[in-house]
Amino acid sequence: MAGVPILGCASSPPARPNSAPANQPTRSSPAARPVLLAYFSRAGENYYYGGRRDLQVGNTEVLARMISRRLDCEVHRIQPADPYPDDYEETVARNKREQDADARPAIAGPLPAIDRYGTVLLGSPIWNVRAPMIMTTFTEALDLRGKTVVPFTTHAMSGLGTTAADYAATCVGATIAEGLAIRGEKVNDADAAVEAWLQRLQLPVGVRPKRTLALSKVCASGHLGELLKPQVGGHVRSSQCHSLASSVVIALRFR
Repeated sequence: MAGVPILGCASSPPARPNSAPANQPTRSSPAARPVLLAYFSRAGENYYYGGRRDLQVGNTEVLARMISRRLDCEVHRIQPADPYPDDYEETVARNKREQDADARPAIAGPLPAIDRYGTVLLGSPIWNVRAPMIMTTFTEALDLRGKTVVPFTTHAMSGLGTTAADYAATCVGATIAEGLAIRGEKVNDADAAVEAWLQRLQLPVGVRPKRTLALSKVCASGHLGELLKPQVGGHVRSSQCHSLASSVVIALRFR
């Protein structure tokens, strides 16, 4: 009678300790470390539903502000050493020259110290299907290995363009996460899209929306009206209270 083969059991590897040895420092995951939001934006004459429109604040800056109000992050604006023209057509022509030459436009001022950040949000417009070449200057100058890179863009019709592939090529060793693309003409109405995107990314939420909620509760309770009586010289109606609370909220968000 043939014997039943006995399957040998390999010895289990030694259990890994719960913490690293004292001479090997632990490294927290990107999600547990601070977040940097870096963006490039251009004001002046911009594309607007086939025409042109002058913007005091660039579309990408509007979106960056919207994100930063909801996210616990630090913000760095990427400024070109040679500013782009206010004229739309001149900017289009310059961008084409830079793309054709695979140029690296110089950045004004120092770059941020990147080591302590785990996640880096990169914001830009989309020009001719890709981010402006100054974004390549920025990403190539930094060591983003081990970090999570999250693109967000404003655009006329190209969405995220080639940002995911471009950042994968220049941010060697980084993880490229889900991006957000908002049409420039609709950027002021992007709140819901931003909220949903940040929830999917599971990034740390900032404290400013909580202050909004706290002010609303104070106003509803009537305490804010009592506090403001000496300043307004009498009783504060509910409508006045909410208006004043909104003003305080706006001041806090843009401080």
